[in-house]
Amino acid sequence: MQIGNYKTFETERLLIRPTALEDANFIFKLLNSPKWLQFIGDRKIKSIKDAENYISTRMHPQLQKMGFSNYTILRKSDFTKIGTCGLYKREGLKDVDLGFAFLPEFEKMGYAFEATSELKKAAKKEFGISRLCAITLEENTGSRKLLGRLGFNFREKTHLPGDPTELMLFYIEL
Repeated sequence: MQIGNYKTFETERLLIRPTALEDANFIFKLLNSPKWLQFIGDRKIKSIKDAENYISTRMHPQLQKMGFSNYTILRKSDFTKIGTCGLYKREGLKDVDLGFAFLPEFEKMGYAFEATSELKKAAKKEFGISRLCAITLEENTGSRKLLGRLGFNFREKTHLPGDPTELMLFYIEL
């Protein structure tokens, strides 16, 4: 499946499509959820307008440049927006980063594994990426467990430029 020039993906239970401005309400809710704030950080998204700006200035430029970025995940059964996953080219990381986040009410249902498994396959097949990395806080045991299930291996501790937060860096060869 494809929207415009940008690819979308589908699993048994999920639709995975590039995040659009129409997702601003959902992005506002997700980026202000307790685990996002605890494990990813405050992006200062305090209104729907802030969320629209974040989508258009942070997500869309990479999508336009590289063909991949942040994807909104919808449950097929009712088209509820449940989370995001994405492939990110981050400053300070040599390889493309696989990231994910879900609203609390959709955790522990296998959606994260299903969505990220599909995006991992797409990284190689659709975008020609041969190696992915992933970063997380050491205390984010849920993310660390999922990365292990996906086949990622811990490499080292690292910091992103301008951020003193110590992160665990994982890699996988595709």
